[in-house]
Amino acid sequence: GGGLLAGSIVGAVMAVRVAMTSMPQMVAVLNGFGGAASLLVALAFLLQHDLSVAGELRLHALFSIDAAIALLLSILIGAVTFTGSMIAFLRLQGILSSRPFVFPLQQSFNLIVGVLTSVFAFRLGFVATGESSLLCTLILFSALALSLGVLLVLPIGGADMPVVIALLNSYSGIAASMTGFVVQNNLLI
Repeated sequence: GGGLLAGSIVGAVMAVRVAMTSMPQMVAVLNGFGGAASLLVALAFLLQHDLSVAGELRLHALFSIDAAIALLLSILIGAVTFTGSMIAFLRLQGILSSRPFVFPLQQSFNLIVGVLTSVFAFRLGFVATGESSLLCTLILFSALALSLGVLLVLPIGGADMPVVIALLNSYSGIAASMTGFVVQNNLLI
């Protein structure tokens, strides 16, 4: 109840204070916060469990395969949504140049980051490991997922930000749904 009250107050203040011409920026920030919330809830859910099973750490030993995949997708999609939305906000607010940021071999670099993210996700979910290695893998997976959001939005110019925000809005919903599967909450699903 307290969370609903606080959120309602913040939402009402934002609705009154934010100019109609600044709505895209506000939507970008709210999408980003939704992604961050999904990311943090999934990480908290993961870290609150004792992941050790017979001295080895692995998600698939504690969770079903579908729950482990939902957990990893919640972290991945939430992270991409958060950082991508923050880049969109910075572009629309004029803090970051609206010109596309591209560099040589960018698509190859993005592919490498995507493949590494997938490798760390697989390692987290299905490879038995020690506690320090699991935490290190979780940090690397999360950092790569956060960087994917930046890398995917930076090459898109400011004029296309409304389309990016619409896409990130759907990502925010998918991340929330994945988090619902993780915490077994039908309302989020």
